[in-house]
Amino acid sequence: MSAITKPGPKGLILAGAAVLAFLKLWEGDQQHIVYADKLAGGLPTVCAGITPHTASRPLAIGDVWTEEECDAEERRIVKETQQALIRCLKVSVPQGVFDALTSHAHNLGWPDTCGSRAVRLMNAGEMSAGCRALAWNPDGSPAWAYSENQYYRGLHRRRLAEMEMCLDGIRGMEGVVGDRPGRGGTDRE
Repeated sequence: MSAITKPGPKGLILAGAAVLAFLKLWEGDQQHIVYADKLAGGLPTVCAGITPHTASRPLAIGDVWTEEECDAEERRIVKETQQALIRCLKVSVPQGVFDALTSHAHNLGWPDTCGSRAVRLMNAGEMSAGCRALAWNPDGSPAWAYSENQYYRGLHRRRLAEMEMCLDGIRGMEGVVGDRPGRGGTDRE
């Protein structure tokens, strides 16, 4: 039942308690009956955001999962997502940044996160700007807050929480490689 706590590549904790708790805030907790997620076009979903795209077994609306099944599957999925993120990150990032990217990738899929402007900025050493890009487009509009071309305030609130987790991860770190003063952008970047 406990999360994997040994350091992964680059010294990061994989499937740690903090990121699992954060995901439960946004994906739901105690969702043991497979339901049709309206924001995902009716996609069968269970536990903390497990879908047919990530589950190790088929999902059918109405199926019931135990708490133990949810916990084991969630840890497996988060660890696989984080291993994919490690492959696309070309720079070392603090745990808070990694956990914020994990939440983003858990919600949207690691290919979208790895291909995002946020990760491109981070790989270029622009950590603050990369964190802000989790929630804001360059034109100041909300990023990653739409489903089927409709804006969802809850999705944007999640993106803002991910951005804050990411920024908290780099706060107090003097001389984050490549994160030059004046190039970090604004709250709307």
